[in-house]
Amino acid sequence: MKRAIVIVIDSMGCGAMPDCMEYGDTNECNTLCNVAKTAGGLNAPSFYKLGLGNLGSIQGIDKNLAPIAQYGIMKETSKGKDTTTGHWEMMGLILDNPFKVYPKGFPPEIINKFIKETNCGGILANYPASGTKVIEDLHNEHSKTKFPIIYTSADSVFQIAVDIDVIPLETLYNYCKTARNILTDEYNVSRVIARPYRMVDGKPQRIGGLRRDYSVEPFKDSTCDIILKNNGAVLGIGKIEDIFVGKGISHAIHTSGNTQGLEITLKAIKNELNLEDLKTQNYNITSFDKQFIFTNLVDTDMLYGHRNDPLGYAKAIEEIDSYLPKIIENMTGEDLLIITADHGCDPTVKGTDHTREQVPLIIYSKNINPIKLPEINSFDYISKRILKWFSIMPV
Repeated sequence: MKRAIVIVIDSMGCGAMPDCMEYGDTNECNTLCNVAKTAGGLNAPSFYKLGLGNLGSIQGIDKNLAPIAQYGIMKETSKGKDTTTGHWEMMGLILDNPFKVYPKGFPPEIINKFIKETNCGGILANYPASGTKVIEDLHNEHSKTKFPIIYTSADSVFQIAVDIDVIPLETLYNYCKTARNILTDEYNVSRVIARPYRMVDGKPQRIGGLRRDYSVEPFKDSTCDIILKNNGAVLGIGKIEDIFVGKGISHAIHTSGNTQGLEITLKAIKNELNLEDLKTQNYNITSFDKQFIFTNLVDTDMLYGHRNDPLGYAKAIEEIDSYLPKIIENMTGEDLLIITADHGCDPTVKGTDHTREQVPLIIYSKNINPIKLPEINSFDYISKRILKWFSIMPV
């Protein structure tokens, strides 16, 4: 059975896009290279073997004259620099109109409608903020009022944080579903994100495994849908199911972070998962002759990019690198591995938001011709490679 495996290292961009300044970014942004430089070099021998060092000056990863994989750089066609835009474009969905952002917070008509429909009584914040800081700043008031903390960023997100010992987790999820229904059409917000936390040793600590992303539904069938319609299965690991609102995903498992995501991806490759337990509500697949394993590793973005922690980011890259030998040795000749990113989030530049960057692309299979790929002007190159691998004609 043929399989395609795509691992998205969330936010590991590798250089500013030509239009980055239109998005408020400096042309100095380069998440991968700047993280490597700040950390004094990356210990990433697997990425060296795959040819990642050939994509730029990445301290610690030398250029390799005989890599085992194909390597290149992809530019983004869609307008935006967020998770949804990046992942959708990988799966053949290109956005002509960007999702709307709210750099001054959400207007009264949105907030008032949210308060009325949720009956939450009121909200706190409503401004762009770092999630960890806004929770620290407003936790006491949140505990006293029981009002949810709502904040945004330079990206198209409506984030809702609550202490789940103050407001039940299910209530938080219901708040998000209400917001998702509101933030369509002219408001055009990409994602509503549930940010549960609780107090640990006197400090608020976010609970990554309970985070949920409520994305807008894809506007047409993606590559995931096409695979399902051609007797394939699609396993979403991490927040993949949320990004596509379950559409085109036959099996899914959410993760608490990169380590769990890497472990589950490895188990999927080794056929050690009980897929029967991972079926989504939308699909009832009993047999398939091809499989797409689609993994998002979020820690690089959520824990380190947004928190301006290049050293933590570097360690996360090194952890991913340490899993690659096990992943590769358990692949068969019928497996295709693609490693990439969805945008940038350079922790070394001013601000805590995503950065508009091009992304690295590594493609490996047992019998691949290891070459430098020509210039790639759209993330949907991944879609085309997967469909070709599966011998599926593109729609």
